[in-house]
Amino acid sequence: MIAVVQRVKEASVRIEGEEYSRIGRGSLVLLGVEEDDTERDVEALSKKLVDLRMFADAECKMNLSLKDIQGQMLVVSQFTLPADCRKGRRPSFIKAAQPEPGEKLYEEFVVAVRLQGVHTQTGKFAAMMEVGLINDGPVTFILRTHNGKVV
Repeated sequence: MIAVVQRVKEASVRIEGEEYSRIGRGSLVLLGVEEDDTERDVEALSKKLVDLRMFADAECKMNLSLKDIQGQMLVVSQFTLPADCRKGRRPSFIKAAQPEPGEKLYEEFVVAVRLQGVHTQTGKFAAMMEVGLINDGPVTFILRTHNGKVV
């Protein structure tokens, strides 16, 4: 799995001109599911993102997690993250999970985050979405899992 995580003051998803979901302070997670991902990757990444200390404490140091600030998470599926852009000019999406297993793991990730007590909103899997955000910092991280571990 690949996640691009942004610390946000707020974030939202619009589909066909209508607001679909919105969060306040927290994390926007663009989530790419790869063909060899498993439930172990879901577990590792969800725990890491909920506990990642990316929010400032009273001394402006990144010492607080999403849990610590009682923040929210917006998870948006993004099959383009596993793209291979090394050859030619057209990205190859061969490493991206097929739609059915990809959606299953995406949904399992959302459930895993919610089970940790985080208010979580989503985009709509495989939909054309407009994602809006007010970046806080900006603070952005890229995390990847392999064989059930964050690497």
